[in-house]
Amino acid sequence: MILVSACLIGEPVRYDGKSCPNTLLKQLLLNKKAQSLCPELLGGFTTPRLPAEIVGGTGQDVLDGKAKITDSSGLDVTDLYLKGAYRTLEIAQHIKASCVVLKENSPSCGSQKIYNGTFQGEKITGVGITTALLQRHGFEVISENEIEDWLATNPL
Repeated sequence: MILVSACLIGEPVRYDGKSCPNTLLKQLLLNKKAQSLCPELLGGFTTPRLPAEIVGGTGQDVLDGKAKITDSSGLDVTDLYLKGAYRTLEIAQHIKASCVVLKENSPSCGSQKIYNGTFQGEKITGVGITTALLQRHGFEVISENEIEDWLATNPL
């Protein structure tokens, strides 16, 4: 069983109330080989919401208390992101997820790139807070761009 960001299977849960549907991931869900969730909603956010970015580092730094997550108004929303990350970890552990597919670039879900905290659309190499927490607990986290390659070597 894989765990998938809800926005990737077509649920309108992104900060802007939209989704980023991926046909392959939706099919895995329909075939009961995937379960979906949204770390931000699990943390207590609503949709729509202001965009947020990690300020001062990456998801690893947030977990270590060296960076924070703020929304575009400057409000510190780190605690909600942490709550969502830990709830996602609990679910991944419960279902014994073989892989977690999260939305790239997100301050929660990015697995390779995240926005740099300036709200100017600039990305840096790094992971979001949920990805960082899952990786620290031994889960493989990939982006939606890597699912085909992952399935080629890890048939469900």
